[in-house]
Amino acid sequence: MMSKLRFDGRVVVVTGAGAGLGRVYALLFASKGAKVVVNDLGSSRHGDGASRVADTVVTEIKSQGGQAVANYDNVLDGDKIIKTAIDSFGRIDVLVNNAGILRDKSFARMSDADWDIIQNVHVKGAMRTTKAAWPYFKQQKYGKIIFTSSNSGLYGNFGQANYSSAKMALVGLANTLAIEGQSSGINTNVIVPTAGSRLTEDIVPPDFFQQLKPELIAPVVVWLCHENCTENGSIIESALGWAGKCHLIRSNGCILRKSINDSVTPEDVRDNWDKVTDMSNAKHCDSIAEATGELMNVVEQLSSRKADDSSSSSLFNPKYTMKYSYNIKDVILYALGVGATTKNPSDFQYLYENHENFSAVPSYFVIFGPLGALCSDMFSTALPNAENVNLAGVLHGEQYLKVLKKIPTEANVETRFRIQETLDKEKMAVMLIEHETYDVDSGDKLSVGQMVGVIKGAGGFGGPRNSKYEIPLVDAPKRKPDASVTQQTCVDQAAIYRLGSDDMNPLHIDESIAAMGGFEKPILHGLCSLGFATRHVLRMFADNDTELFDSVKARFVKPVIPGQTLRTDMWRDCKRIYFQTTVVENNSPVIAGAYIDLKDVKLGTQNSKL
Repeated sequence: MMSKLRFDGRVVVVTGAGAGLGRVYALLFASKGAKVVVNDLGSSRHGDGASRVADTVVTEIKSQGGQAVANYDNVLDGDKIIKTAIDSFGRIDVLVNNAGILRDKSFARMSDADWDIIQNVHVKGAMRTTKAAWPYFKQQKYGKIIFTSSNSGLYGNFGQANYSSAKMALVGLANTLAIEGQSSGINTNVIVPTAGSRLTEDIVPPDFFQQLKPELIAPVVVWLCHENCTENGSIIESALGWAGKCHLIRSNGCILRKSINDSVTPEDVRDNWDKVTDMSNAKHCDSIAEATGELMNVVEQLSSRKADDSSSSSLFNPKYTMKYSYNIKDVILYALGVGATTKNPSDFQYLYENHENFSAVPSYFVIFGPLGALCSDMFSTALPNAENVNLAGVLHGEQYLKVLKKIPTEANVETRFRIQETLDKEKMAVMLIEHETYDVDSGDKLSVGQMVGVIKGAGGFGGPRNSKYEIPLVDAPKRKPDASVTQQTCVDQAAIYRLGSDDMNPLHIDESIAAMGGFEKPILHGLCSLGFATRHVLRMFADNDTELFDSVKARFVKPVIPGQTLRTDMWRDCKRIYFQTTVVENNSPVIAGAYIDLKDVKLGTQNSKL
């Protein structure tokens, strides 16, 4: 059984904590060992009057053996609230921006004062309090921030133009702070609660009000603020003991003009409006870089069209595509290629089609990245100085893969590729290639990934050194691994993997070709080593439940010789498992900066050696 969550040594500031949600947050944090600053101006839900409600909550916390102090400053004086934490407890670790008021009126009857007071309390107040805490978070490389939004902000609500706009503004603020704070260990998230409080009293029916218990939402907020929670930049809605993640999505859209030289008319928009608004294959963009990058693909498509081409095209239709069909035998052969063996009972689900949990090793879809990229003219057309470069020296430097739907054990798929950017690293060029794999029959997107190709001797062309498209690697924690699995590869490992992945590069089997590449012997595919590590992580932290796999990111450091022994060291941080793979015989890391994100954790019970 896993240990209970604690906040010992942590200092938490909760604004608007004199009643309702804020009070319950403060009580729960304190019961978990946190020192709490209970802030509340003591006003009514309309922002009128004042009372000493924070003292009551502090007394309640202390009566239960907790530590807390009261603060009565307005959130517009957020620096004073944070100063209370520093003066009283010497630090701040968590800030829950919960304070809020209502001034409901229809838009036509709303005064400037009605508008301004809502914006001040909800947006400017949360901003000022957060800005005061930000330097402390940056200095200590740790901080958890919660902004409180509302269903009125996400969906709108009659009579709440001021309130809903403020609540949606907080979502935008949180999105940006999640990006700016990530490198400093600062996580920012949004809670969208529906709870019985002084803001909702007399607004919802009494019977329903009784079910909207703040105590059912507080645990969600407390988890988001715990050091083991890696969630960042998310909108979490919660009510009635339920919680779910929200995000914005957009349709695939439609190109409205025929070529790069054409304009767009209102009639073009009218004639394509059904496609513009078709949400059947809508997707979520994880960043502004991804959203902008996909729009840039429109220019590529338009540039390649003929002026008289009247066909309409989906927005996301990359220039390079590869169709591929695989069946149960291919999935099993891949599993053998990445070390699955009948000697290990937990591998049987990858090797026997009649097994009740028969499934593909989730890393299977990484093969379509290099398979399609290396079979096209992608590298030669994207490099400014390709004619002077030996493209046989292209190396697979890094790989990212996110699985969107359970990988079928047989399917007809199409992988679409897009060059995101080519970077100039002086002595080498680095190409970022996005690949998305779709089920041809259903149209479902199954996975999205990024392959990083390294081309030696291709640098120096004056291109950018860094890119907004880069998916960062993360160093493993500097502590003893939480789990390790050791497994020896067989001398025929590369030969088997060639068949299971269709990567027939002779570098992995022909000694003369390997020698030309500077290797004493044929080497193992980097993606093969990644397949070993994926299996090891799933065995130890997902109990071999492949549906718990979400994504993987890894950098290939050094080659492996077939027959050598691989050790995968793993560190758990909530649902993220950091890992590093090392050759045991020479203690040389071969995969580094790597992690696998899981949808949930199920601790395995297998031995650490195979």
